[in-house]
Formats: sequence, structure tokens, C-alpha cells
Amino acid sequence: MKAFFRQQLVRYTDRQAELEFLLSREDIMKDMEQFLKLSREHTDVAAVASRWARYQQREADLAGAQEMRSDPDMAEMAEEEITSATAELAQLEGELQRMLLPKDPDDARPAFVEIRAGTGGDESALFAGDLLRMYMRYADRCGWRCEIVSESQSELGGYKEVVVRIEGHNVYGALKFESGGHRVQRVPATETQGRIHTSACTIAVLAEQDEAEAIKINPSDLRIDTYRASGAGGQHINKTDSAVRITHIPTGIVAECQDGRSQHSNKAQALKVLTARIHEKERSERAAKDAAERKSLVGSGDRSDRIRTYNFPQGRLTDHRINLTLYKLLTIMEGDLNDVIEALQAYEAAEQLTALELSLA
Repeated sequence: MKAFFRQQLVRYTDRQAELEFLLSREDIMKDMEQFLKLSREHTDVAAVASRWARYQQREADLAGAQEMRSDPDMAEMAEEEITSATAELAQLEGELQRMLLPKDPDDARPAFVEIRAGTGGDESALFAGDLLRMYMRYADRCGWRCEIVSESQSELGGYKEVVVRIEGHNVYGALKFESGGHRVQRVPATETQGRIHTSACTIAVLAEQDEAEAIKINPSDLRIDTYRASGAGGQHINKTDSAVRITHIPTGIVAECQDGRSQHSNKAQALKVLTARIHEKERSERAAKDAAERKSLVGSGDRSDRIRTYNFPQGRLTDHRINLTLYKLLTIMEGDLNDVIEALQAYEAAEQLTALELSLA
């Protein structure tokens, strides 16, 4: 392992000891906000420090096994230990390097997943419904909570547009690579001659911002409209002007919510979506300025890109950004997204690691 990473890992070990001392102090334990902040940091630091300790142990095991090679009675056992230690060290080194890479501060946040039907008419709307179901099933597997914020259903089922809020551990960090164009190839339910059609949906994943970010928005820059909600929700939702649409006048960005039963809750939720969209616009503008330095398409959030194809006749999913092809489409549509998401995260980590090594060269 390179000297730069070793220096960083020694700092983690030192910081772990420092945090354990701080968390044992009575004055820190009485300040709940500070205690929770330090506890979260300790959890992250301890995860790195424990792997570093294991790495050092396996280095020592490897050195000991190499010394035993010269003993004929121990040579066979030594070779087994060398093989085992070498393999584990390679795995630990990769894990540690990824853990030391800069983290996106938004990764731990809840996220809004916006799905919009594109080319393909009714089939596109049906596919939007399939994608929503896929993400909600994946969220259920992860123990996350989902809440439909707004929806516009199509006549034959599915959605012209739907926004779902997902809350849980590292939601945005897992789903942020889903932004982009999703293309489906299959025989639609409405097709009588068995022909394969191609249609598409667009997905945008937005990190939910803190309430403090929403407060920063000048109220005079907002136009708030209320209207009578439509769709599911029972009699109440159709009898009052509970739905809310908020427009950010300087940017023209719009957010609406009609899923809640009260105008107050819908306004609060719409403001969260609006804040997330404004934040994403600023993020995209910053990314565009840095595009020359950031060559990877992963994480660019360019929603005009066709990032993925779902080919039902072949049972194939292809992610075009990393040339990943999996022949397990039906299980993926049931929410088994781990292989896809982990491959994208690993690709991003490799790109970051390459950039870091180049900067240190």
C-alpha cells in the first residue's frame, strides 16, 4: 500500500482514540447534539480503523509465513498462509482505499426520485410505473421508507409523472446514479401483433436538503398556488383546495404536492422538492464547469443521456456508462438492484482513485 494511504490510515487510528476520549467526557455527554455528531464520526472512523488493524495483522501473518518457507516441515502450511494472506490483503487494500476517498456530503440524505414518461406514449407510462415499483421494492429490501409526493396517472395505467420521497440510510448515495434516460424494449400489452416496441422514461434523483436550505430561499421569490387535488385519496382530497404548487420565480423551477390531506403538509413537502431541485440545478451547473476535469459519465446527472436499456425479450439489462450487462432482468425489476448499484459505485470509486493518484504523482 502506498505511503500516502498509510499516513491517512494512521491518522484514522489516532482520531479514533481521540473520539473515544471525547465521548467519555461528562460535558460532551450532556450536550446531545455534540454527542450525536461525535458518535456518527466515531462510527465512520472506527470502520476504517478496524479494517486497517486487520490489514496490519495480515501483513504480519504474511511476513511470518514467508519466514517459515525455509522450514521443510512448515513449507506447505506456509504456502497456504501466504496465499490466504495475499488474497485478503488485496481485498482489504481495495476497501481501505475506497473508504479514504472524498465523500459526497449529500450521500447520506433522503432523496426524491422523479420518474417521467418520455417517448412511447402509453407504453412509456406503463414502464414508468414498472420503474417506480422496482425502486420501491429495492427500498423495501434496504429497509427504507417511501412516500408518493405527487403523481399524474395515465389512462391505461402507469404514470405520466410521479415523484417519490425515499428515506433511510445512504439513500442518495445509492440512487444518485439512476438519473438519466432509461430505455425499454419489449412487446407492449396493447400490441396485438407481437411486435417489439422501444420507449423511454427519464429519471432524476435529487438529494433532499435540510430545512435551513429552504429557509435561505427568499419568500418574495416564490409564487404559491393552491388547487383541488385529483386522483386517489378518498373524498376529502377532492373536496378542498389542498394541493399546492410552488414556483421559484428567478429560475422558473416548479414543485407541487397533492398527496397529503392538508394544504399545510402539501406546502411543506412541495417546498422540500423545490429546494432539492434548486440544489440539483446548482450542482449541475458546477459539474458543467468542472466537466473538463471530471471525465466520468457516472454521477454527471445528465438526464439527456441514455444510461440504461431494459431488453425484455433477451432478459437483459445494460448500463451503457460502464458497459455492464446482466441477464437477470426479471429479478432486477423485482427490486434486486444490488449488482447494478454496487458496480456503479465501484466504478466511481475507481475513477476517483485514479484522479487522486494522478494529483499526487
